[in-house]
Amino acid sequence: MQKVSYETAKELGILPEELDSIKEILGRMPNFTELNIYSAMWSEHASYKNSIKWLKTLPRKGEHLLVEAGSENAGLVNLGDGLACAFKIESHNHPCAVEPYQGAATGVGGINRDIFTMGARPVAQLNSLRFGMPDEEHNRRLMRGVVKGIGDYGNCFGVPVVGGEVAFDECYRINPLVNAMSVGLVEIGNTISATAGGVGNPVYIIGSLTGKDGIHGTTFASADITEDSADDIPSIQVGDPFMEKLLLEASLELRDSGALVGMQDMGAAGIICSTSEMSERGGCGMKIDLSKVPLRQKNMEAWEILLSESQERMLAVVEKGKEHIVEAIFEKWDLECAIIGEIIEEDKLLFWYKGDLVAEVPASSLALGGGAPQYDREYAEPAYIREYAKFDMKTVSEPSNLKEIALFLAGHPNIASKRWVYEQYDSMVRTVNMSTNIPSDAAVVSIKGSKKALVLTVDCNSRYVKANPKVGAMIAVSEGARNVVCSGGEPCAITNCLNFGNPYNPAIYWQFVETIKGMGEACSKFGTPVTGGNVSFYNQSEIAGKTEAVFPTPTIGMLGVLKDKTYQTTLSFRQKGDMIYLVGRSYNDISSSEYLYSYHKVRESPAPHFDLDEEYEVQELIKALIRANLIHSAHDVSDGGLFIALLESAMPENFGFDITSDAEIRTDAFLFGESQSRVVVSVSDAKEAAFIDFVSRYNVPISTLGHVTKSEIRVDDTSFGFISDFKKIYDTSLENIITG
Repeated sequence: MQKVSYETAKELGILPEELDSIKEILGRMPNFTELNIYSAMWSEHASYKNSIKWLKTLPRKGEHLLVEAGSENAGLVNLGDGLACAFKIESHNHPCAVEPYQGAATGVGGINRDIFTMGARPVAQLNSLRFGMPDEEHNRRLMRGVVKGIGDYGNCFGVPVVGGEVAFDECYRINPLVNAMSVGLVEIGNTISATAGGVGNPVYIIGSLTGKDGIHGTTFASADITEDSADDIPSIQVGDPFMEKLLLEASLELRDSGALVGMQDMGAAGIICSTSEMSERGGCGMKIDLSKVPLRQKNMEAWEILLSESQERMLAVVEKGKEHIVEAIFEKWDLECAIIGEIIEEDKLLFWYKGDLVAEVPASSLALGGGAPQYDREYAEPAYIREYAKFDMKTVSEPSNLKEIALFLAGHPNIASKRWVYEQYDSMVRTVNMSTNIPSDAAVVSIKGSKKALVLTVDCNSRYVKANPKVGAMIAVSEGARNVVCSGGEPCAITNCLNFGNPYNPAIYWQFVETIKGMGEACSKFGTPVTGGNVSFYNQSEIAGKTEAVFPTPTIGMLGVLKDKTYQTTLSFRQKGDMIYLVGRSYNDISSSEYLYSYHKVRESPAPHFDLDEEYEVQELIKALIRANLIHSAHDVSDGGLFIALLESAMPENFGFDITSDAEIRTDAFLFGESQSRVVVSVSDAKEAAFIDFVSRYNVPISTLGHVTKSEIRVDDTSFGFISDFKKIYDTSLENIITG
């Protein structure tokens, strides 16, 4: 066995002071297997050692939460009527940078396992994807691989992809972001806990055979992407969606068998992660014989078996004496299961291999929230923030070619239709997707047998977060809530995937800290506690000696509830002649807009105007308007500004619009600026008087924009052409770039 030294520890990502801590915990120098255990479990990806103190400041309690954030595999929210929703989002960024197809596929598989190990049946998937600009073949290759991986795995597994986002920027060229979200339903009281217990109870490994794929995947996820990262291909797992489908059904049957004590997905860090976390939660230990783990490769060493991230595997603790029940279930589903150990009373993980004790470590010393290290890192505001603040809109000449700009934005990859992506996903399997034929700002997923539905979205504009991390994070939460509200729902809770560069860089860590502050403030305002999620640091590239971090990208997965499906609200205009109103105030602001960033190539400007109280009041009014049945449609103003919001409302039914701009605001700012807290609504003639009377009771400004036309688009009495012209560009631009 390899000799352990400080140099060996450094190669495994363990700091000298961490090795000293390990020696103190064990009372001796760890052996090589134990050092690998701590390397995996104390990596950033597994222990959140550089983020956990700040994560604990987020609002994590709410009247509808059934488990505290981080205490189980996923968040769990009470929906009423005896039902709960399990949901979570996680990243698979580094694997996708090296092997996009399997990286994305196994990301989907892993997040779905987190849901059904809670005892919930997955009913919906969403994803948030970011790549370099698609006019470069390298980025197109990554995108094609990721999209196919998501589609192939999800389609075979049989859960619909109901929503998501795709964005492009050069900062993601080498390090794409692939964040996958899964949502499931379970009856309250019928959940599974990821907790071990009961001295003498047997410990099973269930599912696929164990191989060498994914070894030290957590360490790989806690390092920069470099030109040599392709050499780390063994760190990429290989997925099998058909095996996962069997595992899903077997797990839910095991849940109902009365034999199960606890179960956890064997994801990051494999056996060592699930054994340590389940033991720590249960205040117990385990004695494991690694010789009994079913293998698919010969000559695997003990540390390799412990750290393998082979997919479609579970660790289950069952009641002693009920082994025959468990084994009958897995024989029925033609799945491997094997007893590999038992629960012991003391806080120890004892790993044996071929008759030898190869590792002995306290379970509590490994787990997040237990003995894993927690650090306070240095942070400082980067100089670029002051440079961004110097931007003056007057330095950008007011353009006269507004139609040209409108066409440019409609075809820009960040705004144009992502149909090339979503048409590769099965969005209708299980027949629960209510937003395919009735487009809305968020995905609406029917709860069968109930008048309720789930309302789901993922949101983040990383340009805003780069410009002002606190405000940008507040906007990400607010836009998620706004999308839920515009669809007829009530925001309920969030999960998040926090994607940043190296936390040891004070400027990067400042972005992280400010993001947490902004997220917490917005979540408190909307009553949407954080149920859990994922922190992904080290999203940066070292190419030719130069290091570049991605934009700080805190992806927000928002769960809302539509209490009555009759309140579902479309974003699309419904009939010619309807009046179009803007709820919320427009500002003379083009900061961080796609218009400024991509059309004018001005990359340094503050975040767009945002006021949290304004946002809250706008959302309260929209909720009330929907309940009062006074509007035909609602669509929030976001990427591309007001014009793009109007265009997206007009295109589904091939309508046009005739609007007048605000004389007090520059026309380009009015049409293409991205100041927040604005919603476009359409109102029928018959309800216009009631609408005006209703909104007068609220302290929210509204303005008349114009009306819905048969097909022509007019702005200030100038024709911009017809909806068909814009729709062709909007629908085909991205596909034309991707396919050539």
